[in-house]
Amino acid sequence: MKTLYLDCGMGAAGDMLTAALIELLPNKEEFLDELNSLGIPGVTISSKAATKCGIQGTQITVKVHGEEETEEMHSHDHEHGHSHDHEHGHSHSHDHDHSHAGEHTHHHNSMHDIEHIIEKLPISGKVKADILAVYSLIAEAESDAHGVPVTEIHFHEVGMMDAVADITAVCMLMDRLSPEQVVVSPIHVGSGHVKCAHGILPVPAPATAYILRGIPIYGGGIKSELCTPTGAALLKHFATRFGDMPVMRTTAIGYGMGKKDFTAANCVRALLGETDDSGDMISELLCNLDDMTAEAIGFAEEQFFAAGALEVYAVPAQMKKSRPGILLAVMCHEKDKDQMIRLIFKHTTTLGVRENISRRYTLARSIETVATEYGEVRKKVSVGYGVTREKYEFDSLARIAREQKISLAEVVERIGKQAK
Repeated sequence: MKTLYLDCGMGAAGDMLTAALIELLPNKEEFLDELNSLGIPGVTISSKAATKCGIQGTQITVKVHGEEETEEMHSHDHEHGHSHDHEHGHSHSHDHDHSHAGEHTHHHNSMHDIEHIIEKLPISGKVKADILAVYSLIAEAESDAHGVPVTEIHFHEVGMMDAVADITAVCMLMDRLSPEQVVVSPIHVGSGHVKCAHGILPVPAPATAYILRGIPIYGGGIKSELCTPTGAALLKHFATRFGDMPVMRTTAIGYGMGKKDFTAANCVRALLGETDDSGDMISELLCNLDDMTAEAIGFAEEQFFAAGALEVYAVPAQMKKSRPGILLAVMCHEKDKDQMIRLIFKHTTTLGVRENISRRYTLARSIETVATEYGEVRKKVSVGYGVTREKYEFDSLARIAREQKISLAEVVERIGKQAK
């Protein structure tokens, strides 16, 4: 299976992801020429070799009307109001226009303006959908952080076009590389605080923290912001799963460098290669129960899932002395086995637990966001073993069905017609 692994041990930003993925291409200059020919208003993108801690990689620079976004610009009132350590070019919202001495006045644009810009780009519909989905994650995070509707989020001109360039580049690169699965390491977000026009904010910034909900992140000794909202949104959109690097045969390695220097190499590392469809080893823990209520078993199952169980199920069984009972099965990764056994003894009445070691074969799963006239709809895509399956998430379908007062079948039919 064609696999892309992204090592985010020093966080992630849009320009760093762009640089890392570009290094996986046989001719990165050709791609940069194509990117610059798209006609993103006022944008020019260039690359150069950069070295961090003795490792050579690529550094990307995005200029808007000849101007590169700087930390000084970030000190103004923008969407989450803090300075950044990477040239990431994420979006910004301001309460007013401002001017830099001797420079033109910067305007501010809405999500609708961004959609208009993306729609005019000469790229495929799939790439456009990816770009808008990533931008929607950022806008939703800013909306939550500031307590205002997404329609009221506005983006500072330089920062907006910088982000459009980074997000477009990564989406085009992902489309070109076409990995069957994208595995992302736990994300180092940095630590400490950052100064902004409104005061001092903790790291990760509110928007970044919102986007990374449910994703494994960690801090550390580096007192700086390492993951930006743009980087977080790109990783969340494209990741099939988050975890350790799988066993793989690498065919290309790319290093995308940030602007600042730390004691550790400030880069995103991308490894492209092949993984075997050999499955993974799991523990299946079994016990027999004949003296628990259905409610108690249901509560126990919730605790197992919360602790990381892969699957929990109960099967009716005929026990000794002809008593009806339940065969309870808990499936988990082998590393979680000891904790799961303790929970089984804690939350059930069993006196013993049996273990079977099994090899599990699964399709690589990812979540895509589809834009429809009813709003965004999440779709689960499963790929592998020569099979591709797609299924809309029930919660998204149910929301539309309630709002439109139609059946679930009608929702699927209408969305399907729009997708064609």
